Amino acid sequence: MSERERDEDHNEIVAAARDAKARVERLGERAAAKARDWPVGAIGIGVGIGSAAVAAAVLYANRHRSRSGDA
Repeated sequence: MSERERDEDHNEIVAAARDAKARVERLGERAAAKARDWPVGAIGIGVGIGSAAVAAAVLYANRHRSRSGDA
């Protein structure tokens, strides 16, 4: 491989790495903006409602079982 071919390969690799780094930085900015826009309060309320629904389902499933173990 001649020195010229090696320089061309090096330049292509450097250019590809530079492009990849710029792409990652742009994606990082988008992700940060998207993270700021999350409705955290609504998510917390949803988790609370979901937990209450699970607890109600467990209580409903266990309502016919006897407590003394004389099933």
